[in-house]
Amino acid sequence: MNIDFFIAKRLISSGDYKNKVSSPIIKIAIISIAIGMVIMLISMATGFGLQHKIREKISAFSGHIIISNYDTNESGLTLNPVSLHQKFYPDFEQIEGVKNVQAYATIGGIIRTASDFEGIILKGVDSLYNWDLFKPYLIKGKIPHFGAKMNDSIILSKTTADRLKLKVNQKIATYFLREGAKKPQLRVFKIAGIYDTGFEDFDKTYLLGDLKMVQKLYKWPDTLTGGFEVVLDDFNQIDTKTKEIYDVIPSTLNTQSIIEKYPLIFNWLKMFDFNILLILVIIIFIAGLNMITTMLVMILDKRQFIAIMKVLGATNGQLQRIFLIQAAYIISIGLFIGNIVGLGLIFLQKYLGFIKLDPQTYYVKTAPVFITFKDVFLLNIGVLFAILAMLLLPVLVISRISPVKVLKYD
Repeated sequence: MNIDFFIAKRLISSGDYKNKVSSPIIKIAIISIAIGMVIMLISMATGFGLQHKIREKISAFSGHIIISNYDTNESGLTLNPVSLHQKFYPDFEQIEGVKNVQAYATIGGIIRTASDFEGIILKGVDSLYNWDLFKPYLIKGKIPHFGAKMNDSIILSKTTADRLKLKVNQKIATYFLREGAKKPQLRVFKIAGIYDTGFEDFDKTYLLGDLKMVQKLYKWPDTLTGGFEVVLDDFNQIDTKTKEIYDVIPSTLNTQSIIEKYPLIFNWLKMFDFNILLILVIIIFIAGLNMITTMLVMILDKRQFIAIMKVLGATNGQLQRIFLIQAAYIISIGLFIGNIVGLGLIFLQKYLGFIKLDPQTYYVKTAPVFITFKDVFLLNIGVLFAILAMLLLPVLVISRISPVKVLKYD
């Protein structure tokens, strides 16, 4: 067995230091590391969770990548249709990592009730539409089936339903005006379901209905659509896949990732990465300072032990490693406690949602949490080695302790 580890183990397990000056300092160091770990875990989980949740909500309405004509306007309304007969539809075999390709088309309209009205965008989808991302936000009713026959069922938001006092299975009159038409076209829809994302930009705007209905309103044949949404297996590859898809589709079509379509939202989300990093650096620095103080107190408290070990032939390097091993042990205790408490709070938030947020500011009603085992592991390893690196300077004090002076005066 390595002599450094053997001596450090005996020093730690003997309990001798617990009755001396260093005992309360060590306890304070453990508590500070534990509290810091809790703060770092919660910061990462809530920051990543918010990013993950908002990306999910946007993806539920727009997929990850949009393929359309170059003249699609900023409002999201379809101007010129695209042929459904594309090599990449319905299966994008040329590109790996594509989960689904789904056709869509949009048209603007107005819902009219006896006492009120509301402007909306009807988004038409077909039987190949992937509802997996959308299902978590369906709070009432069901998702209608859009098959070979045109379906007059729609899904609208809780925001619109509350404002117009609408309910599931109720019928609503909606008016649409396409370019070149002399008068609005009336369509009566049946409300099949109500969704609520908490994302006001979508909730106050979109109805989801049958693509065939939009084709009929535009007087298109069933071979035309407004565009295509591409859903990826991995969101982190969105930039790479956007370029790859652009290279293989016809030159008349354009690609746009949701990051490009909603730059303000994603730029805001990027700020969370910087905020999380800043919190980690500050907490690690504070924990490191506490451990430096603890290390100096431990060295002074054990100066007689250091002097005796030097007399017995121990080198400064060996003694420094002994105290670094002891510091690693103390840090590990703090990290263990911090992980238990921090992950426990994250677990409670995930299933109880006791921390609430303003949906108008954060687009969610409760603080979402998301963290992986890899994130936790790397954080623990990073904190351990960062603090140990900070302790390399104070352990140099050991080399300045003279055995003659210590044994003579102590």
